[in-house]
Amino acid sequence: MLLLVFKMKEKRHPLQNDDERRFGNKIRLVVNGEKYEFDEREIDPSMTLWELLREKLGFSSIKEMCLGVGACGSCTVLLDGRPVLSCLTLAIDCDGRIIETAEGIAKENHPIMETWVKHYAFQCGYCTPGAIVTAKALLDKNPNPTDEEIIEALGGNICRCATYPRWIPAVKEAAEKLKRGGKKI
Repeated sequence: MLLLVFKMKEKRHPLQNDDERRFGNKIRLVVNGEKYEFDEREIDPSMTLWELLREKLGFSSIKEMCLGVGACGSCTVLLDGRPVLSCLTLAIDCDGRIIETAEGIAKENHPIMETWVKHYAFQCGYCTPGAIVTAKALLDKNPNPTDEEIIEALGGNICRCATYPRWIPAVKEAAEKLKRGGKKI
């Protein structure tokens, strides 16, 4: 029997120097363009990204309607540009990652914020941040989504007020605004 051994090349962590990477004593992440650093003793291994963002850092847009079972989408954030459920993502797995919340999307004046309001794509607002984050991810990936693509992308976001029909025109108008002039409203 032939045994092959491969030495895995260690992935260089973008936010750590060599000593910290060796000893793993820091957890660093970027949220909405701001760098945060935690001693690994500050982060319980079972702490979710939702807990870190909402309870430790104070980002109130991240909701948890389903009590942490990943069924509603209200806790959705972008992790390296990809929508993830923060209630199911461990905080320690986000070391060195870039996270964007609805607060960050609002801060950059993304047109989805304006069109969501214009089309009354919310009522109580509980689902709004997660749906907006998901819609932005869709527009980043697909600048001209069809109705079906919008429905599929936002299918994991539950709205108790049933504003779903208003989501489609809001996303389509945001796509048009992005085509005409970039991200600024």
